[in-house]
Amino acid sequence: MLRRTFIKTTTAAYVTAAITLLGGSLVSAVAHAQEFDGPTSGPEAVADKTIVVLAADLKNGGILGVTNGVEEAAGVVGWTVRVLDGAGSVQGRTAAFGQAIALQPDGLIVNGFDAVEQQAALDQVAAAGIPMVSWHSGPKIGCDAPGGIFANVSTDAMTVSEKAAKWAVDDAGGAPGVVIFTDSTYQIAIDKADRIKETIEAMGGEVLEYVDTPIADTSSRMGPLTTSLLQKYGAKWTHALAINDVYFDFMGPALAAAGIKGDGSPKAVAAGDGSESAFQRIKTNQYQVITVAEPLNLQGWQLVDELNRAMQDEACSGYVTSPAVVDMAGATNMGDSPVFDPDNGYREAYSAIWGK
Repeated sequence: MLRRTFIKTTTAAYVTAAITLLGGSLVSAVAHAQEFDGPTSGPEAVADKTIVVLAADLKNGGILGVTNGVEEAAGVVGWTVRVLDGAGSVQGRTAAFGQAIALQPDGLIVNGFDAVEQQAALDQVAAAGIPMVSWHSGPKIGCDAPGGIFANVSTDAMTVSEKAAKWAVDDAGGAPGVVIFTDSTYQIAIDKADRIKETIEAMGGEVLEYVDTPIADTSSRMGPLTTSLLQKYGAKWTHALAINDVYFDFMGPALAAAGIKGDGSPKAVAAGDGSESAFQRIKTNQYQVITVAEPLNLQGWQLVDELNRAMQDEACSGYVTSPAVVDMAGATNMGDSPVFDPDNGYREAYSAIWGK
């Protein structure tokens, strides 16, 4: 059933530190202001707009984090935000799209699912002249994404995958035994998993199994899957790599039941996105060792900026944010912050562009 959800805007500024992969080595990044590497110019914000965020599944921490960022930025420019939750199914997203079109918003944000899945609905939105931007809607990042989307906001997904895979290889001394978890519902998830597999094998590791299981069903599937894989591979299974953190939300109990400690193998390595629950697991050394985190709140602000450009027929910024490898030290240095939120002045930079 379609659920309509309204998210309270997050207004707190977070102090963030991360462990960043540079030149093959891990370098601790301290929590200090760094220069924003995004756009420095653009159109001032248009006022009194209503936009719709069409979320693939608000149980996904990455999607929720981006949505919070959108709402925070929209509060600065004075826009009204309506959030529709596709609830993790194609049918739910189709219904949400229908509702979004009926609302006749000034702009629409496709949040966390492939545009091609809803191409008929996207065509309707484009025909109605409603500007669209997206987060993680397909493999093409940046301007003029497929499906009539003005800009697809994301880090470079292949870079994220490579960083996760390289970390696992290094951690295993060059010879990991890896199980990869992905979801063929999403083309970008397939592409990320394929790159993980290619990187692991190119560096001499072994991919024991490539598991296709829906993100929406992780709560019911990951426990039995984990038990089955442990029985099948035993100690050969050193690292579990997934295309995002959600898979590991439900793996821990099965590992604990098998007598595996929180810091034991298989070690969980996420190629995105940096959810609150993932940081908590990493910080406490309980059934996840790293995540390759995206600056989700920043990306929410970027979506508002790109949508503002689209509404005024201005050029897309083309900005691509950078991910960071966050391990236990990095998660601990984040303090009480629930998100990876770079202290680089992006709020001030975007506010200045918008004339706020």
